[in-house]
Amino acid sequence: MRKTRTRSSIGQAGWLALFSFLLLIWSAPQAAAPEARAIIDGVYKQDTSRDTRWQASMEVYDRKGTARRKKFQFYKLGGLGNSRTLIRFQDPAEVRGVGLLSINQVGTGAGEKRGAGDRQWMYTPAIQRVRRIAAQERRQRFLGTDFTNEDMAERVLEDFQYKLLLEREMIDGRPAYKIEARPISPDRSQYAYLYLWVPHDIPYATIVEMYDRQGQLLRVLRASQLEQLSGIWIARRLEMRSPVENTWTVLQVEEVRFNTGLKADLFTQQALERDVD
Repeated sequence: MRKTRTRSSIGQAGWLALFSFLLLIWSAPQAAAPEARAIIDGVYKQDTSRDTRWQASMEVYDRKGTARRKKFQFYKLGGLGNSRTLIRFQDPAEVRGVGLLSINQVGTGAGEKRGAGDRQWMYTPAIQRVRRIAAQERRQRFLGTDFTNEDMAERVLEDFQYKLLLEREMIDGRPAYKIEARPISPDRSQYAYLYLWVPHDIPYATIVEMYDRQGQLLRVLRASQLEQLSGIWIARRLEMRSPVENTWTVLQVEEVRFNTGLKADLFTQQALERDVD
């Protein structure tokens, strides 16, 4: 009897030891998944430029595949999502001189009610005046492209809430985070939510899917030809597709210059009426 009790006691002790070991493994700290906001914050903060100039073109394709080409210059003062941007078209003749000024700063976006609509202005040489882009016009196509007026402005980081959906999804041969972004003030965006894919090794959103309130996919933005200039990641090629209309626009960046000393007075309504050298 004494021998049986000894075996029983040893067996119980063994099970307790095994349970304690498994509990130790299960409760051991695992590598924490990064927070979605921190990932997007890295995308924004990697752009350390004070100002930026682009020379670029857009190829606008209709559902038959017929293309129209537009050339423009892009100017930016400030970092990504906290900036003023100016787009000035050069060709073709019917859009030459058209300018779009966007204010992309905290205090002018979806999180702010006061003055929230005064974010974009357009200058049209044909009528020789600057007019504000009204809130309901932000969903309209910009000069017939697949980019809307809203898309042509940089999104302010604080205007959205972020959620990590997948920590690892293979995109174009590299692992990427899948993140959901929802506007804090839904009435300030045509999109109910966005899905963004950010590669683990490059702080840049290479794919963005944009959905309406019915869950319909409205647009897909793909960034490619990624490269690093002056320590800043850029995409030379941006393709915006509109699945519903079956049209698409390819934006090709031909020349990029950082920190050329752009002045704040270039990014005003008054300056929209003047040519930019």
